[in-house]
Formats: sequence, C-alpha cells, structure tokens
Amino acid sequence: MPTPVEASSVQVNLGERSYEIRIVSGALSELPTLLPNWLDRSVYRAGNSRTAHIVTDRNVRSHANIVREGLCATGWTCGITELEPGEKTKSVANLSALWDDLIAMKADRRTVVIAVGGGVMGDLAGFAAASFVRGLPFVQVPTTLLADVDSSVGGKTGINHPAAKNMLGAFHQPIGVLIDTSVLDTLPAREFSAGMAEVVKYGVILDADFFTFLEQRADAINQRDAGIMRQIIARSCRLKADVVEKDEYERTGLRAVLNYGHTFAHAFEALAGYGELLHGEAVSIGMIYASRLAERMNLIEAEVTRRQDDLLRAFKLPTRLPDGWAHSDDAILDRMKLDKKTVGGKLRFVLPKRLGHVEVVSDVPEATVREVFDDLRK
Repeated sequence: MPTPVEASSVQVNLGERSYEIRIVSGALSELPTLLPNWLDRSVYRAGNSRTAHIVTDRNVRSHANIVREGLCATGWTCGITELEPGEKTKSVANLSALWDDLIAMKADRRTVVIAVGGGVMGDLAGFAAASFVRGLPFVQVPTTLLADVDSSVGGKTGINHPAAKNMLGAFHQPIGVLIDTSVLDTLPAREFSAGMAEVVKYGVILDADFFTFLEQRADAINQRDAGIMRQIIARSCRLKADVVEKDEYERTGLRAVLNYGHTFAHAFEALAGYGELLHGEAVSIGMIYASRLAERMNLIEAEVTRRQDDLLRAFKLPTRLPDGWAHSDDAILDRMKLDKKTVGGKLRFVLPKRLGHVEVVSDVPEATVREVFDDLRK
C-alpha cells in the first residue's frame, strides 16, 4: 500500500449531499458534538430542532445507550426502536413498525434518524428516513466491520423482498457517519471475518497495492490491531467514496463494480434463507465463483483466483458453498436472474481483468456459469 492513511475522516463529496465519515477509537460519545455541525452543513439545516430517533438491535443496545445518553445530556429529545438482529429484520413489517414509532414521537422533517448497528439496521433505518415525510436527516453509527466499510457509505437503503435481497429501497445519503473501531473488540469472530470479505473486495476491484497490504498484514488484522483497523477502514471508505462520487445513483455503470461477487452472493443468501449465510460469507464465496468464471472466459490467470482464495481463507472465510448445499444449479440461476444488474433476462457479472481492476461483462452464457458450479464442486 503506497502511503498509510493517517486521517481521522474521509469526505464524501456529493455537492449539497456531501458528508464526513469520522473514524475514531473509543469516542462513540463524540456524536453530540459532531451532529450540530453535520446538520448545519446539510440540506436540512438544524434550526432549533433537537429531536432524534435511534434504530438499533438488542445485540448492540449498549452502544445505542451511549449515543442516546450523550444526546439527552446535551438537550436532545431522543426516542429509540430496538429490533431483532439478523437479515430477516429488513422487512415491510419492521419498516411499518418504525414508521409507527416515528409517528408516535411526532417526528417532523428535522428529526434525525440514527442507525446504531450493522448493515441491517442501517439499511432499514435509512429507508425509513428516506420515506417518512419524504426525507429525514439520517446518521450512520455502524457497529460491524462490514457496515463500517460498505453499507454505511454511499446512501443505499432498503429492505428485502422474500424472493430477492434489497429489491425495495431508495438512495438516501447520510448527513454523517461515525465509525468507532473500539466497538469491534466485542464483535463475534464470525462477524469480523464477514466484514473482511468486503475489505478484500476493494483490493480486487480498485487497488492491487491495498490487496498486497492485506496479504502482508493479515495476522495484525486478525488480532484487530487498532491502528491497522483505522487504516484499512479509512482506505476502504475512501475507495468506495471515490466510486460513489462518480456514480451516486448507479446510472453510468461505474458503481456496479462494487458488486463484485454479489450476483452469486445474493442468490446464495436468498436460497439458504437470509441469515444462514452471513452477507460477507456469501460475498467471499461469490468472489471466488466470479473469479473462476473470469478464468473460464480467459479474462485472468488462475493465480489471480488463488491469491483471493488464500487471502479470504487467511481471514477465516468460506470460499465454497457449505457441505450439504441442497439447491440446484437451476435454482441458483433463477435467483441470479432477479439481480439488479440483469438486463432483458441476460446475466451480467462484475469480473476481474487483473487484480485492482474489474469490469461488467454482459451476455455471459449460462453454460459457462454451470461449468463454474461443476468446477467448484470437485
């Protein structure tokens, strides 16, 4: 990696929707200090409003309480909704329940919705903020590594349809993101590994030097060294912000590169039942399937796939579907055709051309995808 990232913040430059990603260690209570400035710089303008509503899950309620206590101590009125953890929470029923809570607290157009949790809480709370009175200010306080580097950045919000992941939603940028690396100290090992899948993804799609850096620092990363974690989170956020700034609404196709491995992953998640495979685990498997597909299409050498496989395994991630996988290739392909990148029923995949560079490839033959399934069953 060229130069270590020492900055404590990353700026996402989107004109009037620009915002700061603040990266700290042991300073979750900093939010009440940051929030007025974020509001003043946003399209919402704080005025005299000091009302907020936190959306969290029971696993991270202690972190949400720190945020809430800090806000209440500085004169904010702060409601809270606690939901069950897990992908199944991203549902119409829970979205409706959240709307009910906002109505009950008499939320107005300047009430700030604050997501404290992983990607599920961020996606659900963000969609509620986007849709309630046509748009409330929204803050992300991610508590998982995956949310730190992926879902908290870029403004994608939404819920799942029973047939497909993230099919219902809106683009709604936060006014700010507060990432505290100290909350990762209590993150379960499986969740930590799942987050590393998205970090590895950035190296594959955008930054070969970053990929090499991850290979060289895998042991320190697995030990959750605070300095290294701030560095890789900042670099991952910067890489994602660079893409979002150029294609905020996925209209040019550039932002699609962030979905490397996801066409496979979302199908695997939906078939397994949301929550059986963690998102990062499904992405890890999906990246290897996509890389093997690129091999089959003579886009890359096998060495590119091998390095990905080795690095993902170093972070204790799966790179193959689990033993006993009961779903047919036909069922996987049917789910993949629901992917948002599919056009006219034709499969499109984000595939590597080399480490650090991927492209969207159209009209991939189903027969070639089936060959990949066969390859990875051996």
